[in-house]
Amino acid sequence: MAKTGVFDSDPTALAKAMELKKELQRLVSLIVDEEEYRTEMIDQAKDTLSALKELKMKKKSLSIKLRETLLCPEEFKCPISKELMRDPVVLASGQTFDRPYIQRWLKAGNRTCPRTQQVLSHTILTPNYLIREMISQWCKCQGIELPNPAHYVNEGVTEADRDHFLSLLEKMSASLSEQKEAAKELRLLTKRMPSFRALFGESPDAIPQLLSPLSENKSKSGIHPNLQEDVITTLLNLSIHDNNKKLVTEIPMVIPLLTEALRSGTIETRSNAAAALFTLSALDSNKELIGKSGALKPLIDLLDEGHTLAMKDAASAMFNLCIIHENKARAVRDGTVSVILKKIADGVHVDELLAILAMLSTNQSAVEEMGDLGAVSCLLRIIRESTCDRSKENCIVILHTIFLNDRTKWREMKEEENAYGTISKLAQDGTARAKRKANGILERLKRAVNITHTA
Repeated sequence: MAKTGVFDSDPTALAKAMELKKELQRLVSLIVDEEEYRTEMIDQAKDTLSALKELKMKKKSLSIKLRETLLCPEEFKCPISKELMRDPVVLASGQTFDRPYIQRWLKAGNRTCPRTQQVLSHTILTPNYLIREMISQWCKCQGIELPNPAHYVNEGVTEADRDHFLSLLEKMSASLSEQKEAAKELRLLTKRMPSFRALFGESPDAIPQLLSPLSENKSKSGIHPNLQEDVITTLLNLSIHDNNKKLVTEIPMVIPLLTEALRSGTIETRSNAAAALFTLSALDSNKELIGKSGALKPLIDLLDEGHTLAMKDAASAMFNLCIIHENKARAVRDGTVSVILKKIADGVHVDELLAILAMLSTNQSAVEEMGDLGAVSCLLRIIRESTCDRSKENCIVILHTIFLNDRTKWREMKEEENAYGTISKLAQDGTARAKRKANGILERLKRAVNITHTA
């Protein structure tokens, strides 16, 4: 079925739209073609655009109202509005409602389910993605354009939930048992509800309050491991929210506490601290702050220890941080190269670690260390045996850099090529970048042989 068009079904609206477009076209032509156009023309063009926008918005509103005239399945209707749901959410009772209508119900002070009259254990609204997708598919078939529900996200927390959030933060300065209870609930809420993550950005004191048990207990009797895990994991959840990334990192106590968490606590605490650093390092300004804080060394140590749960998070954080030049030098000084080569030789997270090593190969000290630690034979073996094109590409990138910087490694590469044709095969079958690097090595080896024969 063709998509329903409000202008098509309303001749008056269609005529008005055409009239506005013609006027806008006339005004824009005058502004573009005439050197001495009047500034009033710009204002007229802006007014015409605004009128056209308003008409368009009315069209969208009307397209939603069309749902009332169609045979909407009962399960897609909000029990309160009796209309097609735009943003279905699940209440504590398990019933699904349209977000704006159930929010209105809760904001009126009701603490029961409108449908079952069950007393609610909480007022958290959980998105019902399955129903949302089913409604979306039905609307597509009916030619109805539903509005994006994103603008309801920040309304996902009611006043009661906001008060509860503030009370939880207050408990973070109370007794240990209350701190543990509050931290556990904040961890759960920030995992399940993006709107709760956003709440931390509304108050400059919210994150310091969350972290206060870690900074205070550290100097007293030590940090309770479960409390530390819940607080660090909550911090990870917050860092996922884009608007929080800069805010979180600029709070002085955050990076030192994350760095400390990399060294101590449960393995989940350490893993989540690494994951938080990875998420926060999405911003270049944060990469520099985290690098300067000394977080790279404990990340390398975490990688070196080899805990399956933590290694991938540590490697991801290191990769992000080493994108900037200053952090490459720090990582090399802190022993990254030897740790990564040892893990690669053991066949652990080879693809991820090769990507870090390739990035570090732009650092002269890293290249020299790779050569000294026997990286060439290891990398050539991976090219021969691996089925991953990206890993082969990273291997030849590193080998090309070593090749250019250390002539003593040429013989080893030439012997490999004579025995297995490893580099030639990559020059034919590799990625575009791998082919360039492989051909670069082959051409120089060939010139070196020609020079030797000539001499």
